[in-house]
Amino acid sequence: MTSSARPLLNRRLAEFGTTIFAEMSALALQTGAINLGQGFPDTDGPEEVREAAVRALRDGRGNQYPPGPGVPELRTAVAAHQERRYGLVHDPDTEVLVTAGATEAIAAALLALVEPGDEVVALEPYYDSYAACIAMAGGKRVPVTLRPHEGSFRLDLDELRAAVTDRTRLLLINTPHNPTGTVLTREELTAIAELAVERDLLVITDEVYEHLVFDDAEHLPLATFPGMRERTVTIGSAGKTFSFTGWKVGWITAAPGLVSAVRSAKQFLTYVSSGPFQYAVAEALALPDSYFAAFREDMRAKRDLLSSGLAEAGFKVFKPAGTYFITTDIRPLGESDGFAFCRALPERCGVVAIPNAVFYDHREQGAPFVRFAFCKRTDVLEEAAARLKTPTA
Repeated sequence: MTSSARPLLNRRLAEFGTTIFAEMSALALQTGAINLGQGFPDTDGPEEVREAAVRALRDGRGNQYPPGPGVPELRTAVAAHQERRYGLVHDPDTEVLVTAGATEAIAAALLALVEPGDEVVALEPYYDSYAACIAMAGGKRVPVTLRPHEGSFRLDLDELRAAVTDRTRLLLINTPHNPTGTVLTREELTAIAELAVERDLLVITDEVYEHLVFDDAEHLPLATFPGMRERTVTIGSAGKTFSFTGWKVGWITAAPGLVSAVRSAKQFLTYVSSGPFQYAVAEALALPDSYFAAFREDMRAKRDLLSSGLAEAGFKVFKPAGTYFITTDIRPLGESDGFAFCRALPERCGVVAIPNAVFYDHREQGAPFVRFAFCKRTDVLEEAAARLKTPTA
């Protein structure tokens, strides 16, 4: 046993402890609170998709190691999906790579494309794995903050341009955006594309909520913009679209050289995963447009239900244009510390939420904001709204 005082955790990861999701989920269990913190549905997805997984298991498809790039059926389905919905044509053999969910796709892409010391510009607040994966790659994250503006969170394009330096390697873009629910507009994406081309930057786009856009918002893949097809790694996932988050099936689509680079890193992470589920997701991606429309409408109704309940409880609500998260401002309630508020909320109201400050480098920027997930059953959301309006203390 060593007596060295050297820390066991390397310095790249020293700032990352147990995630807030683990802490708040534990609080939910301890208190019996309704968990609107972590973003997973409380119902399963389409029965025919689940049966497709069972059929694959019984037929012996995927019970052993699947091919490294993913099963051909899924790669073909991903390519067909991208072409049908966005006009993006990809070769399933060289331009699609299946991953263990979007989180591995993010990790593999950053590990493959970032050299130690490279700067990575990311939109703050951001999904917490972004910061950890940039750190593991030895990169330096440079946040550009989305700020409240007229009822939503918006990107300052001048601030984005100013963040790019000669050391910038890539832009890490998320739209629809978790946690704010922002969907980047055509104007914003055009400016991002022009900046990437002008400064010869790579771009990773996390588009896992592509099928969850509401009202007049439209999801526009960055790879469809001029000059972006050859420099963009697009990340997708089955978990959010089909409500099977435990299956961990994600993918990237990109030009052959980028896919090859990401595969070089991915093969030393999980190597392969989710064998039988890959066949099921291939069938899911071929579901008719009516499925995606009904799914979106169901989530829109749940968004509206919880938004109304939160507003009636006194929160300032930023109604999301996409994803299944609602960001709120707790200052109208006389609160300003999201961490303290969320840690007390299970006892006060029997509801769990997440403090947005965990998604910021500049934590003071996110201090008064709290995120609620609405991807739950209607009766659960109704009960949560009722509890929030009648706190016990």
